[in-house]
Amino acid sequence: MAMDLLVSSKGEAWLNRRAIRCALGRSGVVRQKREGDGGTPVGSFACRSVYWRPDRLARPLTLLPFAPLWPHHGWCDDSGDPAYNLPVTLPYPGSAETLWRNDAIYDLIVPLGYNDAPVIPGLGSAIFLHLARDGYMPTEGCVALAQPDLLDFLRFADTESRVIVTD
Repeated sequence: MAMDLLVSSKGEAWLNRRAIRCALGRSGVVRQKREGDGGTPVGSFACRSVYWRPDRLARPLTLLPFAPLWPHHGWCDDSGDPAYNLPVTLPYPGSAETLWRNDAIYDLIVPLGYNDAPVIPGLGSAIFLHLARDGYMPTEGCVALAQPDLLDFLRFADTESRVIVTD
C-alpha cells in the first residue's frame, strides 16, 4: 500500500492522518523552480529510493529501493553538465553536492522525482526528502522531517508513494 506525504506551504505535512512539522526551502514553495533559488517546488513527486549513513543509522525499514551512503557519493548541481541532477562519484570535475555531510541532515535521503524524467538544465537539482535541522531551519529547496517522522514514512513508502507539495 503506497503512502503519500502531503506537504503544505505552511511547514506542515500529513502522515498517517496526523499533522507533523516539516522544513521547506528558504524561499518557500515555488511554482517555477530554478537552480539555486532556494524554493521547494510545488507538485507531486515520486519517491525514487533511499540512501542512509550506515555509520550513524541502521538500515531503514522500507519497500523503496535502498543503498548505503558513502563518502564518495555526490549529486551533480551543474546545469551545464551531462550528469545534471544525477548521482555522481566524488571527486567530480563539475559542481556537485557532497552527500556525506558532517551534520545529520543527509543521514537519510529520499531523492524525489523532480526534474528527472527528463532532466531539464536549470530547473533544479537534488530535491530530496531528508532530515530536518534543529529548529526546522529552512532547506535549499528540499522537504525535511524529524528523524522519527521520516522513518515512519519510510516504513510504508514504496515506489508508488509520492511527496505532494501544495502552495
